[in-house]
Amino acid sequence: MTRGSAALFLLLALTSCRTYDDYPHVSDGGGLVPGDQLSRYGREQAQAVAVSRRFAELHQGESPEQLAAQADSAVAFARKQPDVVNASADPQGQRITLEFKSGWRVGVVPLGD
Repeated sequence: MTRGSAALFLLLALTSCRTYDDYPHVSDGGGLVPGDQLSRYGREQAQAVAVSRRFAELHQGESPEQLAAQADSAVAFARKQPDVVNASADPQGQRITLEFKSGWRVGVVPLGD
């Protein structure tokens, strides 16, 4: 009886472990202002949405090397935007911080529309 209980407990413990693939949750824009609406607020917001969408397009996988390559490519894209002064990435957290000429700073995550 105790072996059966232990096996059942082990089975329940293993099935309750969540996956660590957080990309679908990060890139889901649910509950946020939609990208199309945010980009109509102004020039800098449109550039932030463009960087965020480009960041999502570059997704290749979850390994640290793939996340770093994705972040580096997205930062290079961000620095080409006319109003972006600085861009820094946190590849493991899947975030990019953008700083604009006006002094506005915003953190963007991949936005999969």
